Parts: sequence; structure tokens; C-alpha cells
Amino acid sequence: MSTFKHPVGPQPSKVYWRRRLIVGLGLLAVIVIVVLIFVRPGSSSGTPTSTGTPKSTTTPAADSTSIPTTPTTASGDPCKPADVTVEATTDATSYAADQMPKLSLSVTNKGTVPCKLNAGTSQQVFTITSGTEVYWKSTDCQAEKVDAEVLLEPGKTISSQTPIDWDRTRSDPSTCQATREPVPAGGASYHLSVSVAGIESAETKQFILN
Repeated sequence: MSTFKHPVGPQPSKVYWRRRLIVGLGLLAVIVIVVLIFVRPGSSSGTPTSTGTPKSTTTPAADSTSIPTTPTTASGDPCKPADVTVEATTDATSYAADQMPKLSLSVTNKGTVPCKLNAGTSQQVFTITSGTEVYWKSTDCQAEKVDAEVLLEPGKTISSQTPIDWDRTRSDPSTCQATREPVPAGGASYHLSVSVAGIESAETKQFILN
């Protein structure tokens, strides 16, 4: 008869069973401790994850989605005009008599490599025409000019940070400090064209003044 299944001794069998259970639990605890020592929970064979505070990163102004309004510089090769698209935009296509058009522009690098472009206000020209007549030009009475170099990544587009409010008057360098003549309205059609660093928009943006 097996002494394992039927312990033999002066004590009752349940005493021996209890002792065996205690010993078994002790061995199991030792095995668990050994496993935990060699295989630490939460660890992996890959790159360890830092538990410290992440370091903050600062995106340069030239790498934002808006054209900087303060002087900036960038490193890199100059953009080729053929790789740059300039687009004229307005906040609406039709304006009531008391509404002032807001003029903006965007620049896109359609090339395959990053390139540097001065997209600052010193290089921006907004022109409003109707038919063959030029009614307004942003450079006629421009007060501040800023050089803002930006590094354009391939496929990246940057836009005006603050639109220009057109007061619906004719521009003339000789009348910058005087009251200027309002342009015709009542359903008149106008076209906005823009250029940046000598690169002109391929199309004009049409809008109506009521």
C-alpha cells in the first residue's frame, strides 16, 4: 500500500496531509519568487519606455502652417518658382455694402524636396482689378515690410496669418494719408491676384461688391 496516499505514523492521517499541504505551498511560493526574479512583469525585450516627464519640443515659426508676421530665417536651398504655387483667397464671394473683403494668400511647395522661400510681407503683393483697370495694390501704401523666410516641406501649404481688410477704395501712393475714392459697387465684379517673392498666382479670385 502506498504511503503517499495513506500516510503511516502515530498521528492521524489528516495531520500528515496538512503537513504535506504546507510544504507544497512553501515550494510553490519559492517557485513563484524565482520566476518573478527572472521575468519581471511589465518588462519587454523591445525598447524600454521612459517614465520620466516628456521633453517639450518647439516647432520653428518657419515650419508652422501660417506665414510668420515677424522676421524669421531658414536654412536650405531656395525654392524654384516652378515648384511653388501661390493662390489668392477671399473670405467670401459676394459682399454687402457694409462688408469689407478680407484678402489672404497661400503658398504650396509642389516639389519633391524641401526649399526656402521669403514669404514675408516684404515679398507679398495683393492686386485688385476690374476689367483691365487696377483699382488697388497693397504695396501702394504699405507701412511695414517684414522678411520672413520659411522652409517649405514637399506638399506643405502655408497661409496668411492675418487677412488684409480692403476698405473698398482706390489705392494711390499720393493719397495714402487722405480720404480716398470708393470703388464702384452695386454688383461690380473684381478680381484678386497675388504674388510672393515674384511668383504670381496662376488664377485670380473673383468676388462681387454690392
